[in-house]
Amino acid sequence: MSQLKKGAILNYTTIILTNVVGLLLTPFIIRQLGDSEFGLYTMIGSFVGYIAVLDFGLSDAVVRFVAKYRAEKDKKGEENFLANTMLIYLVISTLVVIVGTVFYLNMDSVFQNSLTANELVQAKIMFAILVFNLAISLPAGSFTGICFGYEQFAFPKSAKIIRYISRSVLVVALLLLGGKAIAMVILDTVLNIILDAVLIWYVFKRLGVKIKLHQYNFKLVKNIFSYSLWIFVFVIVSQFQWKVGQMVLGVVANTTVVAVFAVGVMLGTYYGAFSTAISEVFLPRATQMTVANATPEELTNMMIRIGRISFITLMLVLGGFVLYGSQFVSLWVGDNYHDAWIIASLIMLAYTVPLVQGFANSILQAKNKLAFKALSYLLFLILGTAFGAFLAKDYGGVGMIVGTVTGWVIVQNIMNVYYYKVIKLNIIRFFRELLNKTLFVFILTLAIGYAINLIPGHGWLNLIAKIVLYVGVYIVLMYKFGIVENEKELFRASLFPILKRIKA
Repeated sequence: MSQLKKGAILNYTTIILTNVVGLLLTPFIIRQLGDSEFGLYTMIGSFVGYIAVLDFGLSDAVVRFVAKYRAEKDKKGEENFLANTMLIYLVISTLVVIVGTVFYLNMDSVFQNSLTANELVQAKIMFAILVFNLAISLPAGSFTGICFGYEQFAFPKSAKIIRYISRSVLVVALLLLGGKAIAMVILDTVLNIILDAVLIWYVFKRLGVKIKLHQYNFKLVKNIFSYSLWIFVFVIVSQFQWKVGQMVLGVVANTTVVAVFAVGVMLGTYYGAFSTAISEVFLPRATQMTVANATPEELTNMMIRIGRISFITLMLVLGGFVLYGSQFVSLWVGDNYHDAWIIASLIMLAYTVPLVQGFANSILQAKNKLAFKALSYLLFLILGTAFGAFLAKDYGGVGMIVGTVTGWVIVQNIMNVYYYKVIKLNIIRFFRELLNKTLFVFILTLAIGYAINLIPGHGWLNLIAKIVLYVGVYIVLMYKFGIVENEKELFRASLFPILKRIKA
């Protein structure tokens, strides 16, 4: 099995594991910590996330440049690139500590109106630990990038799966023994250091990678930053999408509102993970196609192929959540978290188009043409965030996400024009083939799913029965009427080996 297939399978394993464990663990953590401390825990994570942008997009640059040097068979250039990158990371880690220290010293004034004295003490301790974690993890993250640049996806993704399982078990034990949010932050830091050490060993010992400074190359550093600058802007954009809402609500509302918002965002990002599992492993392939001067038509064909698989997967999740998500959230974390369903639904709706166009972003990265998208997203998400902050004063978390989503939808339409006019991707054909048959099946399944939702009852068994019926209807209708022959072959090729193992 190729590394691309292994990478995609392990991505889906990680996603399913993360989603299932997260769904089981979140209500337990909320009960053990309480709404306020859970909200505090997620809010501090959001603030530290902003310091994480000091990575400047270098981890993505590592994937792209390592893949490029390997395609050119330039081992010396690869060694020198990695050495220069490590020097940059040394400076970045120092910046993380400095910025973290400045913010730490000003936390009292930032949260004086929204946190109690006890919450502020906890917040400062968690923040200090997370900054230390970040200073170590950012440079170590480049080793995952090296693995991906070598198209070796299996080991780093397997290591992350083991880390996640270990963390889940230890979190349960920790909370049952009376640990609180601070203990969870310490646990995460220890596990991250262990994972980083394992990946460093793999890169040096198994892949045989060498990091050697042949010369300090100012031109190379300039090229790295000219590429990673726009990745850096995208990281800021990501913070505006997922983290800034928690920060705004932490200042204008309270930690309980933050907790509800955080749960909604968590569910929304779970949705996105199903698609990025596919598109993430195609950046090296997009780089190779670009180096090989693939035509716009060839790139469009690949984008359609990946986009349809993503769309079929996403519509199953989106339809199910819109139909049954309210009942699920009520049973899962309680009726007081109902707004989390609305927040997650809005995120999923807005997230669909950029997710099915994930390969287009890989093309932009490979062609080093991220500037327009990065600046457009940054501008409209800042405007969307400002609009959301205005709405949040009266409508809380729902108002915050409405503002964010508004900016997001506007910029998506702008980007489709850019793909068509500048990158020469046939966006009209992309959407035509993306929606061919699949949209009809999705609408038909929604109608049947709505009828299924009329089944009386409100418990877990009732919900599971509805979801099983819905999934069964979707799979049968999509297989019969929605997917084309090569997609059916892909489905059978993935399913039959599993069935054979079960029978054996």
